[in-house]
Parts: sequence; C-alpha cells; structure tokens
Amino acid sequence: MPKPTYRTALVTGASAGLGAEFARLLAAAGTDLVLVARREEKLSALAEELGKAHRVGVEVLQADLSAEEGIARVERRIGEITGLDLLVNNAGFGGRGGFAKADVADHMTMVKVHIDATVRLTRAAIPGMIERGRGGVINVASIAAFSPFSGPMYSGTKSFLVMFSENLHGEVRDKGVSVQALCPGFTHTEFHEVAGMDKSALPKSLWMSAERVVRLSLRALGRGRSVCIPGLRNKAISFLMRCPLTLAPVRALGRTSIIRKKAGR
Repeated sequence: MPKPTYRTALVTGASAGLGAEFARLLAAAGTDLVLVARREEKLSALAEELGKAHRVGVEVLQADLSAEEGIARVERRIGEITGLDLLVNNAGFGGRGGFAKADVADHMTMVKVHIDATVRLTRAAIPGMIERGRGGVINVASIAAFSPFSGPMYSGTKSFLVMFSENLHGEVRDKGVSVQALCPGFTHTEFHEVAGMDKSALPKSLWMSAERVVRLSLRALGRGRSVCIPGLRNKAISFLMRCPLTLAPVRALGRTSIIRKKAGR
C-alpha cells in the first residue's frame, strides 16, 4: 500500500467483509478510524485489535443504517469530525427471492441502506473535504451494477451508486476531492452466505480476496479513478455484460433456470 494519505476515515459496514478489510489496511497505514455497523460487539473487538496492533485511534459507532435514527447519528458524527478525509460507504446486503415474491418493505430497506444512507453520509462529508481541499469517498457498488440478472433491486441500487459516484467525482475533483464507485465481483467475505448464495457453484478462479480488492480500490482512489473494477476477470465480465455485441446472449443466459438458481432467486 502506498504512503499513508488519510488521517481520519469513517467506514460503514465495518464489522466484517470489505468494511473490516478497509479498516485493517487503513489502520496499518496510520489512519485514525471511526467504525460504523449494527453489531457493536464485533466492532469493539476489531477496534481493540487495530488499536493495539497499529496504535491508531479507533472509535466505535453503533448504528443501523436501515433506520432514520441510525443514519442521522452517523451524519451528526461526520459533522463533528474536523479532519475527516476519507469516507467508505460499505454498508449493504444482498436480496433474497425475486422482486414479486419479496416483501416491499425489504426492497425499501435496500434502498434505504444502499442509496439513502450513501447520499446523506456523502453529503455530510463532502463540504468539509472541499473546504480543506482534500478527501475521498468510496461507495461500494458491485459488478452487479452492470448485470441484467442480479436482481432488479440489488443491481438497480448498485447501478445508482456507480452513476452517483461518477457524476459527483466530476463535480468535486477540481476541489481536491475524489469519489469512487468500487465494483468488486465475487469476493471471499460472508456476504454470499448471508444472501443465501452457493459459493461452491462458481469456479475458484472467479474469486478474489477482500484484501486485494481493498488494496486496488485505495490505489485507484489515489489515482483519481471514479470507477474501480478490481481484477482482469471482473473487468472482462463487466465489459461482456455491457458490450452491444454480447449483451443479447448474456441476457439470454441470465434467463436460464440454472443461473437463476445459482443466483439464489
């Protein structure tokens, strides 16, 4: 990882997966942290681990970003941090079941966590970063943002994060602030188990470690890239899902029962 450039970072969804990996790599680089998640016990254990290992300040902030109170709590804390120069909007989850079968409340919870929380926390952080002339925001999306068969809510909300990040990056990059949509593919975290997906159904070659994904994301943010698709295979997959020459067969493949079953739908 390059020389530390971030003094204080706030990471949501930090109790596990990519969020915890962002916390570990940033702490190793000397960055003070504010860790946000629903599971306070896991956050506290991670905070103790990182504080002892790297002698950085680590604050635990318990908040449920599917609730108005939780989002407001994190917004207030962002406003209080005078030197926040990195925000990682990582909190999120995968859907279960198809759009028509799942309860509408579940769909709106996904909108709340993926979109509402990201927009509000980014808005809370950006003015201070612009005033100081430095900072970065990473919004964790997915290569599902480019997929026609990853579920209308999951792909739809992740697509929003890509467009939101690209456009906001264009608005603030001349003010010393970078915004990135991180679009990982299959990554070794607990995400897929929680979403009810069968990891064994996919070739091992498609999987990446969380550490590698985070390293590539931080490197790309330092280079001012508004979209980071880590790994050559993921870049190829996302290209095939968007290319006009391959879009039709990709969509046809996505409609097959075997793909729907493997996707947990």
